[in-house]
Amino acid sequence: MDRRFGSSWRHALGMLMATTILAGGASVALAKDDGDAPTKTPIKHLVVIFQENVSFDHYFATYPVAANPDGEPRFVARDDTPTVNGLSGRLLTDNPNGANPIRLDRSQAVTCDNDHDYTDEQKSVDGGLLDKFTILSCSGTIGLNYYDGNTTTAMWNYAQHFALNQNSFGTTFGPSTPGALNLVSGQMHAIGQLVFINDAADDLNHGDATLSASTITGDADPIFDDCGAPDQAGFQAKGGADNHNIGDLLNAKHITWGWFQGGFAPTQPATFNPDGSVKTPAVCGATTTGHPGVDPGNPGDPVHAPIKAYSAHHEPFMYYDTDANTHHLPPSSEAMVGKTDQAKHQYDLSLFFDAMEDNRLPAVSFIKAPRAEDGHPGNSDPLSEQLFVVDLVNKLQKSPEWKETAVMILWDDSDGWYDHVTGPIVNKSNAVTDALTGNDCGTPAPTAYLGRCGYGPRLPLLVVSPWAKRNFVDSTLTDQSSPIRFVEDNWNVGRIDDLDHPGGTPEGQQAFDAIAGSLLNMFDFDDPPHLDPVILNPITGEVVDGD
Repeated sequence: MDRRFGSSWRHALGMLMATTILAGGASVALAKDDGDAPTKTPIKHLVVIFQENVSFDHYFATYPVAANPDGEPRFVARDDTPTVNGLSGRLLTDNPNGANPIRLDRSQAVTCDNDHDYTDEQKSVDGGLLDKFTILSCSGTIGLNYYDGNTTTAMWNYAQHFALNQNSFGTTFGPSTPGALNLVSGQMHAIGQLVFINDAADDLNHGDATLSASTITGDADPIFDDCGAPDQAGFQAKGGADNHNIGDLLNAKHITWGWFQGGFAPTQPATFNPDGSVKTPAVCGATTTGHPGVDPGNPGDPVHAPIKAYSAHHEPFMYYDTDANTHHLPPSSEAMVGKTDQAKHQYDLSLFFDAMEDNRLPAVSFIKAPRAEDGHPGNSDPLSEQLFVVDLVNKLQKSPEWKETAVMILWDDSDGWYDHVTGPIVNKSNAVTDALTGNDCGTPAPTAYLGRCGYGPRLPLLVVSPWAKRNFVDSTLTDQSSPIRFVEDNWNVGRIDDLDHPGGTPEGQQAFDAIAGSLLNMFDFDDPPHLDPVILNPITGEVVDGD
């Protein structure tokens, strides 16, 4: 991937530094951050690539066996490759959903976007029978279908050469925003207060209990984001209390970090009045395109016309009034990327590549692709996603910092794609929006935050690192908050509830990081790291250099 947003961001950097003093609260005190803070493992740099809308079976149903038809990239696994709990036998020939899952080939990479609402996903589980997934399909029974290693070739090759978890779940049910919030905080509920405007209330969970009305279960944009839509919501401090996230824990220990997202740099910077109030908000109008097609010489797929790069409801830190970079201000200098200043650790994607080239990666980096390459059906696809992920991982493997780096690749929700495994219910809820029957979400404690029924659907999780186990399939129970559990333990920063509930956490209110499964079984820290890179072709996903 070229650094397609680099020039716009550097232009914004120059222009907005001149207006920083006018921005309300922009004169933020600079903290002394340390990108090489002590760690419990050899991992000094964690890169979390957070993609969109994939169930485990949708990408890995028949792993490691691919159909290998003529004209598609081949995948042939090593003899010692472990199998996964995927689709086989009657699940393929007599599926309980009344139709059978069908392999999608490379020419079918572009699909419609299935229903993946919090309530409807629970209905599809049907008390553990997993036989109602056709209600989620956006066309016919397409929601049951899956890809194999001839389309999701890169992901299968990363599993072949590194570590794949087959027992990881969405922390709760529902679409992108709950997944993103759980990734960074393990919490979808407003500890302080939840504010919203216009129709955002339709995206909230309004149950019988007062506590449930402050839980985000839908995709309302963050209210603190200039580039969000009119229907917005967000967490706001009240009476000294606030929702907290992994960024707050890292800031307290002066550890460098950042969220880097495609299209975050404004195409029209915010302007300010002499008194510091906003005159015109920032506009994020950058666009990108997706995969050019199977043949690199193909002039282009008309489905992949330029689309808006930035999605506000995919940026979880913008929901917190204390953390949001509302006007998409650049850092005060490129050297400050990862450190605390006016950007509040929220950056354009181009600055991650700048930091990598300059060998100054933050300790923790969250990566969000531009919409055309994030894998979300309807605006992206597996081949476009592959372009983005492979380019980034290839570059990281060539970096001097690779020897101390781990990449975690995971997804924000299932998009309603079928998966034949139901996760354990580790958090109970009986709000009016909860629809599980039989083995349902149970009876929560009287003090519980409702609308957080989970675990939700099974999702893939990969670890790519010199320290990752090779050709390994892990069955440790994990979820979307497991990466921040790794951060908390590796950098010894404490837990989210240490800030949210310093006096003790009432039953049913804890953030999910406290119970998240460990990812350490996907690593081998006893033996020397495997430093030889595994370089993939971003067009085909095939290995071009490596063992």
